[in-house]
Amino acid sequence: MRGVIAKPHTDIAFGHWTQRLLPPGLRPYARLARWDRPIGIWLLLFPGWWSLALAWEGARADLAHLAVLFALFGIGTIAMRGAGCTWNDMLDREFDAQVERTRNRPIPAGEVTLRQAVLFMILQSLVGLIVLLTFNWFAVGLGAASLLVVAIYPLMKRITDWPQFVLGLAFNWGALLGWAAWRGELAWPAVTLYGAGIAWTLVYDTIYAMQDQRDDAIIGVRSTARRFQRAPHLWIGGFSLLCLGLLVATGMLAQVTWPYWIGLGAVAAFFAWQLVTLKPASAPDCLAKFRANRMVGWLLLIGILAARAL
Repeated sequence: MRGVIAKPHTDIAFGHWTQRLLPPGLRPYARLARWDRPIGIWLLLFPGWWSLALAWEGARADLAHLAVLFALFGIGTIAMRGAGCTWNDMLDREFDAQVERTRNRPIPAGEVTLRQAVLFMILQSLVGLIVLLTFNWFAVGLGAASLLVVAIYPLMKRITDWPQFVLGLAFNWGALLGWAAWRGELAWPAVTLYGAGIAWTLVYDTIYAMQDQRDDAIIGVRSTARRFQRAPHLWIGGFSLLCLGLLVATGMLAQVTWPYWIGLGAVAAFFAWQLVTLKPASAPDCLAKFRANRMVGWLLLIGILAARAL
């Protein structure tokens, strides 16, 4: 990420514009919402954009409507990702204080009180609600249903080795919501796209969690990274193949044209590169690979849009 300089042993990008240009009193809130780490926004946003593009049938008359929905999903994603991160940090404040990478986050560092974090989370959630209420009522109900998964995710690392799976359920809800927002219903292409997104999350968030394996083992935090630490390449390769298989099913169900398959081929090449070059014992490499997954989002989105436009 150009222009961002992260201090050693922390995931906070102190050189990010939010930490240089915002008033000092607002900077902890920007970090609490992870505005200084936009990769999470992209990973949350892409499944919704994929789904919207897939639900669009290519009519030029609908391009303006598609652009509006893309923008609304962008605003809603920023708000709800921030609210989710705030909720996560509220629940994980004691764990974060014991992990080298996260001990400088605003709540364990004492920059934001618990009460202030609650109010900030409510404010962000209200922005998300306003966006959601612009959709049809089926999409509104579907979007509201995601809150249960979002609420329980931070607790999963305490009780299961598969918190990344639960994160996938939450982070890829947009694959269902995008289709519903456009068509007012659900269909199989949206369902298989949702499954592909979950598998993708298991890929990138397992890689992300590899950074904290040592600290997590000490404090008892569970993850797929710890569960599969003896054969990380095998499992990440398996999750990658599952993602690709479900994306093939999605393309067949949605009856897409050839640009989609070119985009999917590029995604497969990315997964192969990532798997071959991944260094599980290197925290910098794991973080770089995690961030690089933004390419998956762009490659597939371009393929879907081009396929629908033809």
